[in-house]
Amino acid sequence: MRKLAFLPMLLLVFAAGCEDDPPTEPTPQTPTFAMPLLSSNEPSLPTPSEASCTGNVTIRFNVTRDSAQVITAATGDFQANITGCPQGTTITIAHIHRGIAGQNGGVLVTVLGPGDAGTVPLNANGAGSFTRNGVTAGLTPALAQEILDNPAGFYFNIHSSGNPGGVIRAQLVRTQ
Repeated sequence: MRKLAFLPMLLLVFAAGCEDDPPTEPTPQTPTFAMPLLSSNEPSLPTPSEASCTGNVTIRFNVTRDSAQVITAATGDFQANITGCPQGTTITIAHIHRGIAGQNGGVLVTVLGPGDAGTVPLNANGAGSFTRNGVTAGLTPALAQEILDNPAGFYFNIHSSGNPGGVIRAQLVRTQ
């Protein structure tokens, strides 16, 4: 009988260990996209002399999720490299747009904009780069989730003074 007297105590200890875990703190994450940028991905180039331009871009979203995994905050870090452009090419703006391959869409996230100290003159070899960290212009938590759910429905492009509609472009591809 004495052995059974410990049974309620043992059950109490076991039950205490089975309580729900306390809510977790928001979780920071950094989904990453990396793509080659090609002028052939642009639907039209009014200045075909810049058709030799290429490049690449790495985009990292810094997202915070709550305990239900809903994105509550988002910023973007962008590193772009441009090569092969004719001498005198000036990069003027860069954006994320909504749109599938071959179609133009509206600007959603401004990475490099008019009036930024952001025009990027390329060197004599037609190469240059830019980095923008902590970009928030247009990058809402809801848009970040939408891009993560369907990256191919969005594209990143870079515009030049000779091709104000875009000179090089790529659909977003998530790499991590």
